[in-house]
Amino acid sequence: MTDKPFLSRTRTDRHCDGVKLFGEVRRSGEMEDGVGAMRRWEDLETDILVKIFQSFDVFELTSGLAHVCSGWRLACCDPLLWKTLDLSLMKSNFIKIPLEPYVYVDGRSDKLLSSLLKRSMSLSRGSITTLIFHFNLYVSDDQLTYTAERCPNLKRLVLPAWNRIKKTGICKAISCWKNLESLTMPSIANPPYFIEEIAKNCKNFKELKIMGPCDIFFASTLVAYLPKLKVLSLRCSMLLREALLMILEGLPHLEVLNISHCLLVDVTPPPASKRILREFDPFILEKASRLRRFLTCMQDTCVMCQRTKTDEGLLRWYKYEEGLWLEDEVSSLAL
Repeated sequence: MTDKPFLSRTRTDRHCDGVKLFGEVRRSGEMEDGVGAMRRWEDLETDILVKIFQSFDVFELTSGLAHVCSGWRLACCDPLLWKTLDLSLMKSNFIKIPLEPYVYVDGRSDKLLSSLLKRSMSLSRGSITTLIFHFNLYVSDDQLTYTAERCPNLKRLVLPAWNRIKKTGICKAISCWKNLESLTMPSIANPPYFIEEIAKNCKNFKELKIMGPCDIFFASTLVAYLPKLKVLSLRCSMLLREALLMILEGLPHLEVLNISHCLLVDVTPPPASKRILREFDPFILEKASRLRRFLTCMQDTCVMCQRTKTDEGLLRWYKYEEGLWLEDEVSSLAL
């Protein structure tokens, strides 16, 4: 485990420079104010401060700027600063273990995350509509439900790894998000309870991205509980041909389907084995023709296709460029 649970040198350096600059300008303003030549930074209008604060991230808003004075704290509570709570730069300091939950998270990571969530929820005052977790940020049930209860207006959610989130925790969180429209999630071994909870609570839900294999069980769950789904991304994963046909036939409202860089597999009855398909047969193309956008890529020369094949349909994102997992061919799902 490293000494720093959450690390992003480029952003950290830039923001430290920004805070330093703020301090220098503020001190300069105070000196000038002493001779009546300039107003102090804390006397600026709130809307001007908000405009300035939009260039800073959640770490600076919660740890530095909000503690300067009452005027700055008021500005830090402005809803314009809290449309999105982006924690995509935060990764837990963890090690793999052989028993459930299969990870051990350093206590400092938990404390830092809990502290950040507490300060963010206090300042945001229910304004957050987009919540983004890093896929290697191991959030606990308590942390997730604490956040969910204080983000009742959430519309878009990017979930972290499941390891420490139990069924009761995720169901309680989803029940708080009545306005949820878009979800990016890792694959899950038992999807019905989770997808059913979305169908029951989130009447405006229309957009889903799954970062993991989509088998027949998952496809049938989507068809059963989310028949009004409009956008679905399964990029960079293993996709069974039968599951793809089930999605194309069972989701009549689907408008956009992204299966770019997927490992499309056809499973035939024994004694034949499964085989990787390198092109779409006419039957699939006919079913997909009704879609507004059918995004595909199955090229041997494509780097992402090669990676999906090498990783056997379960992309190991940690091996590749940081931030690669944020990409998507569907613009509304890209981060």
